[in-house]
Amino acid sequence: MSNPGDADNRPIGSLRDLADYLASGCKPRDSFLIGTEHEAFGFYHKGFLPPAYVGDAGIKALLDLSQAETGAEAILDGDNVIGLKWSGASISLEPGGQFELSGAPLTNIHETKAELDAHIARLHKLTPALGLGFATLGFHPTATRAQMPMMPKGRYDLMRAYMPRVGTRGLDMMFRTCTVQANLDFSSEADMVKKLRVASAFQPLATALFANSPFVEGKPNGYLSNRALAWTDTDNNRSGIPSVIFEDGFGFERYADWLLDVPMYFVYRNGHYINALGKSFRDFIDGKLDALPGEHATVGDFADHATTAFPDARLKTYIETRGADAGSPEMMLAQSALWAGLFYDDSALNAAYALSQTLSYQTILALRAEVPKTGINTQHGTGTLRDLARELVAIAGAGLKARARLGEDGQDERRYLTPLETIAKGAPTQAERWLELYHGDWNGDVTKIFKAAAL
Repeated sequence: MSNPGDADNRPIGSLRDLADYLASGCKPRDSFLIGTEHEAFGFYHKGFLPPAYVGDAGIKALLDLSQAETGAEAILDGDNVIGLKWSGASISLEPGGQFELSGAPLTNIHETKAELDAHIARLHKLTPALGLGFATLGFHPTATRAQMPMMPKGRYDLMRAYMPRVGTRGLDMMFRTCTVQANLDFSSEADMVKKLRVASAFQPLATALFANSPFVEGKPNGYLSNRALAWTDTDNNRSGIPSVIFEDGFGFERYADWLLDVPMYFVYRNGHYINALGKSFRDFIDGKLDALPGEHATVGDFADHATTAFPDARLKTYIETRGADAGSPEMMLAQSALWAGLFYDDSALNAAYALSQTLSYQTILALRAEVPKTGINTQHGTGTLRDLARELVAIAGAGLKARARLGEDGQDERRYLTPLETIAKGAPTQAERWLELYHGDWNGDVTKIFKAAAL
């Protein structure tokens, strides 16, 4: 959501105003950028429990050290520091203390790698004094819900109260999952529609490729992505893969109209979150919101509301691809490389769109339901999703080759697809590799994953 002071106070006169807000993200093709957001679980090296917000070795202490190191500006929720921002990037906290880097919009994956390397180096410098480490996994491998801390963010108080009313796994999603997502641009409404449909159609495949969470409370439970499992019953009125994306006539207005039917969480005013749980944003536009009688919603309120919808591929003034578990640095870079390769070359985008047309909406939903358990080995057609992965990764590679964005060593961005190419050829996914270790060298001791998955 917008940070304090960033709100857009323009009144909303019609649905077109909201469509125009989304359309304001349209950019010339030569201005397309790539943003990467990734989360990690903090853990104490002694005992492996997650860190609380307060305390000499807590998340707040790490934020303070990070601010002193970088000179970043603090992001406040009331009197609490809940993030940092600098040069287009930010650090933020998810509900259970998951530490998130929202990367700056960058021109290529080489720059993304440099940004990630700098983030990891900063953690390596600052965390030893706190006894902390950070592991990139899709679902916390050992902690119960009760063991996860709660960060002091007002919106999370509201969400925690609301989630049990609208699903069975929403609190797991909030407190025990980590993801990685790529943020990418569009040039026009037609370009947005094509990209959002491609992104939505292939989110189940992304979940399978990036599956990295086979453990719950210290044991395997038969799933390869427990993060994805959590999303199958997390407030389904605002989650999943909305059918509207694939309907004739879809565009900015149709997406904005869908958002208006997503029940509200809050309104942000004067540094405080006002409870609007389950209320109608349409009523807010009309000045009929019980919590703020007579006050009409602004474009900034709509922008905040858009952050409370959680589809697997989300439209803001850019497109977010959200279906992947957090994973190794190489896999996090592969996530951004995959989508940049598919989106940022016309031939690749057209090929990916044609491939997506072979999947019916019902097939996409069925795959989404199955991949948390069976991952890349999920049956599809006469083969498995691994076959589809080979096609899609090859298209992305061709797109990155055509982009021809070279690093200092003269190599283009295709190098970052190597982990996906290896999986597509038959190698185990991250989750499958952890299970091999659990049943082998680890002798059933899941805590060994913290060192193995540490940044």
